Amino acid sequence: MDFLTGSSKVVWQPEMTADTTTPAYWLNWRVALCALWISSCMLVASVLIWKYEGSKKSRPNGEETQQDEKGILYEDEAWKPCLKEIHPAWLLVYRVAAFFLLLVLLIANVVVDGGGIFYFYTQWTFTLVTVYFGLGSLLSVYGCYKYRNKVSGARMGSDAEQGMYVSPTHDENTNACNSEKNSVPQDQDPVRQTAGTWGYIFQVIFQMNAGAVMLTDFVFWFVIVPFLEIKDYNLNVLLVGMHSINAVFLLGDTALNCLRFPRFRIAYFILWTSVFVIFQWVIHACVSIWWPYPFLDLSSPYAPLWYFLVGLMHIPCYAIFALIVKLKHYLWLRWFPHSYQCRR
Repeated sequence: MDFLTGSSKVVWQPEMTADTTTPAYWLNWRVALCALWISSCMLVASVLIWKYEGSKKSRPNGEETQQDEKGILYEDEAWKPCLKEIHPAWLLVYRVAAFFLLLVLLIANVVVDGGGIFYFYTQWTFTLVTVYFGLGSLLSVYGCYKYRNKVSGARMGSDAEQGMYVSPTHDENTNACNSEKNSVPQDQDPVRQTAGTWGYIFQVIFQMNAGAVMLTDFVFWFVIVPFLEIKDYNLNVLLVGMHSINAVFLLGDTALNCLRFPRFRIAYFILWTSVFVIFQWVIHACVSIWWPYPFLDLSSPYAPLWYFLVGLMHIPCYAIFALIVKLKHYLWLRWFPHSYQCRR
């Protein structure tokens, strides 16, 4: 299991408090209570996903219920910028640049510290953010292609109408005016194609990252760093970058994109963290090795309290990002009322 340790000179390794492979370590009330917390969270998350996404059924004539509306995503919302004046190509450029910078930083981290970096929640989340921008770049390429075809088609249609123009009669003008009053503006065309599988995966990853990045950076800067400084641990450029640039790029994309933020998708964030904890339990049951974070150590009598508090932190971390999205809607609508094209 050497791949778990990486570079001992760089990767922080706390002291082991107990042999994690013995039955006594796992067969006690502390582990049972922590397992109850985790299983309860995963059950609630699964119920939320089933309620709002798994039980959706096709409606006649494209009718949507309020429940469907909470999780719906239209195809163009995955690649369309929030302002009409911004060409989709600019969002593409931003996502491609973010993807390559994050990928370079992740590769550099692997080269310096070894494959053991994926023993940490930080690298799990950082990799997920990188995947988000990689998939977003592909969707933006597709969106630019569709946008170009739409603009070209509209231009050709306008030219054709001008070439075949016939002066309308008075009655035709009257009918046309009445028709325009009853019609829906082009930007609010009710016939919109819903996103495919990759579009929904993209939005789910976006909302998983929203909570995970907040949790990762908050715990690192306000919990881990003060503890490490007591141990004379020196921060390096890679560590600072891994716990800051992820949030910077994600917030930048949030300011530009048209993705919605339904609150029930906190369920995926909860499942993401739960899978990481289960991964750690499986590893420690097989190999006696240090815990990546002290509050995961099940030998402490306060372990159930730590697990409960960390689990509780998911709510404010996700809520903070949700408030950022609401602030974006408020400010953009106030500053660019005729250009903002995102739906809340």
